[in-house]
Amino acid sequence: MLSIFVELIGRLLPEPHAGLLLGILFGVQTQLPRDLYEALITAGTIHIVVLSGQNIAILTAFLSELLLVFGRKISILLTLLAIGVYVWFVGFQPPIIRAAIMASLILFSVYFGKQSWSLLSLFFTVSIMLLVNPQFIEDRSFQLSVAATLGILLFGPKETMKKSNLKGTLFHYFKFNLQTTLAAQLFTTPLILYHFHRISLIAPITNILIAWTISPIMISGFLTVLAGLIWEPFGILAGFLVYVPIAFLLIVVRLTAQIPFASFNW
Repeated sequence: MLSIFVELIGRLLPEPHAGLLLGILFGVQTQLPRDLYEALITAGTIHIVVLSGQNIAILTAFLSELLLVFGRKISILLTLLAIGVYVWFVGFQPPIIRAAIMASLILFSVYFGKQSWSLLSLFFTVSIMLLVNPQFIEDRSFQLSVAATLGILLFGPKETMKKSNLKGTLFHYFKFNLQTTLAAQLFTTPLILYHFHRISLIAPITNILIAWTISPIMISGFLTVLAGLIWEPFGILAGFLVYVPIAFLLIVVRLTAQIPFASFNW
C-alpha cells in the first residue's frame, strides 16, 4: 500500500521535494538523496523525516478542528479513528504508539469533560508500553521520543502563542519555538551523544527557522496525495501548495548545514 503513495508522490513532485515529503508524512527515508540526508543530520533536523509524536500531534490538532462542524463528540471520535488508521498504515513503531496513546487519552478526557494531566498521561503511557513489551526501553526512537516529550512538558511553553500585532506575533512565535526546541534538546542531547556520538550546534537556529513549515507540509501533503488519488492533474495543482514550504525548508537546512562547525563528532 505504501509503495502506491511513494510512486504517486514521485510523479506529483520533483526530487528532492518528493523524497522529503515522503519522509515527513510516512517516515520513508529511502528516497532521500545522500547529500540531503547528511545535511539533515548536520543541521540537527533529521527528526523531521522520522515518524514521531509530532506527526500524531499535527494530525490530531488539524482533524479535531476541521471536524468540529459535526459537533465536539463526533469530532473526537472521528479523530480517534483517524489516529488508529494512521498508526496502522505507517506501522506500530514505539514513538507513534506512545504519541497515539497520549493523544487518545487527552481526547477521551475532553470527550468526558475531564481535566487532562499531560505528565500523568506520559507516565501512564510509558508504563503500559513497557509492561506490554519491556524491549521498548532499548529502542532509540522510543527513548528520544519520551525524552523530548518530557523536556517539553517540564520546560516548554505553558501557553499557546499569543495573537497581537505583527511584531508581537513574530516575537511570540520565535519565543515559543525557541523554548520548545531548547526544552526538547535539553533532554535528548545526552541520548544523541550516547547513541550517535554526534551533536549539531546549529540545530536550535535551524529548527526555529523551519518549525512553521512542518504543519503546512503535512496538511497540504495529505491533501496533495488525496487529490492525486482522485485525478493526477488535481494532485499536480495541489502540489504547488506543498512545494513552497518544502523549498524553503530545503534552503534553510542546506545553508545552515554548510556553516563551519555546525556539528561535531564525539
